[in-house]
Amino acid sequence: MNRRIAVLAVAAGLLAGTAFADTYVFDKAHTEASFQIRHFVTKVRGRFDDFTGTIQVDPAKPEAASVEFTIKAASINTGIEKRDAHLRSADFFDVEKNPEITFKSSGVKATSKDHYDVTGTLTMHGVSKAITLPVTVLGMVKTPFGDERAGFETAITLSRKDFGLLWNKALETGGVMVGDEVEVAINIEAVKQKEAASK
Repeated sequence: MNRRIAVLAVAAGLLAGTAFADTYVFDKAHTEASFQIRHFVTKVRGRFDDFTGTIQVDPAKPEAASVEFTIKAASINTGIEKRDAHLRSADFFDVEKNPEITFKSSGVKATSKDHYDVTGTLTMHGVSKAITLPVTVLGMVKTPFGDERAGFETAITLSRKDFGLLWNKALETGGVMVGDEVEVAINIEAVKQKEAASK
């Protein structure tokens, strides 16, 4: 009997821990997933227009937070349709075979006030890699419209070769047409979801 009570107590504790977690969903109108990469002698900038994301936050336990997001690779937008069509092709993202770019966190570690290292798996172009995103919490507010919002930002430099994005052209003067390192920046405004009404 004592063992059963102990098991029930542990289960209740776990449920209690998750009960206080808040769910925030990316607000696409105020969130941006952008990148830049070297092209010849300058940098080309772009973004992805179609994405979703969810953040679970326990205010009492920030390091118990988790995040998942999905980006539709075909939504890449550099402002030049011909270039975007090439980026969607098999030379680069091959969106027909690899339609999504995903990230799922596996751990969160505080590094200083409002700064966290979020470790997880990034899957792109069919390749999965463990990465660590340095995340800054920009704040949490209640808006005049009655909802609650949270802001986050992160930036990281990735090697496109690590994800099998190998296409390039050599230049007669030396070097290549497209750089390897991609600077990625994600700025998030997320809306707290209201608890479902009890039935």
